[in-house]
Amino acid sequence: MPLRRRPIDLIFVVFFGINLCFVTYIVDIEQLIIADPAHFAQPLWPPAPLVDLVHWYGNTYDPLLMARPPWWKATIWIDVLLFGPFYLAAIYAFVRRRNWIRVPALVWSGMMLSNVLIILFEEFSGPHATPNVGFVLMVNLPWLLMPFAMMLRMRKEPW
Repeated sequence: MPLRRRPIDLIFVVFFGINLCFVTYIVDIEQLIIADPAHFAQPLWPPAPLVDLVHWYGNTYDPLLMARPPWWKATIWIDVLLFGPFYLAAIYAFVRRRNWIRVPALVWSGMMLSNVLIILFEEFSGPHATPNVGFVLMVNLPWLLMPFAMMLRMRKEPW
């Protein structure tokens, strides 16, 4: 069955594509390349307008993103080194209907859920808590819900 006739799988492919092309290798990698967002030289990647967008979001809504404590950077490294390659593999597997994605998808689900819950606890009550709890929760909600959706999707043979 083609992907266009599998709307749930198409949602996963779009989600993974956004994560691969924007979140992981623009938003997240910026936080590894630019150690101190208050004092930095513009890197080759990501492009300046996207760095400005990340910093605007952080300064406006998400102080944790701008503080970049070591534990936070650890979650970013996980995203760049593990989740990025997973997204590429998952896009391929969902488009081509490959069952070998089941175990990696479940591992991703557990890791993503753990990371997001830890981050949200900090966002709500830590030293870098956001003054915009509702907005930050809404922005992060897809990364909280998609792991659950993936667990449900992988309960049976995917294809």
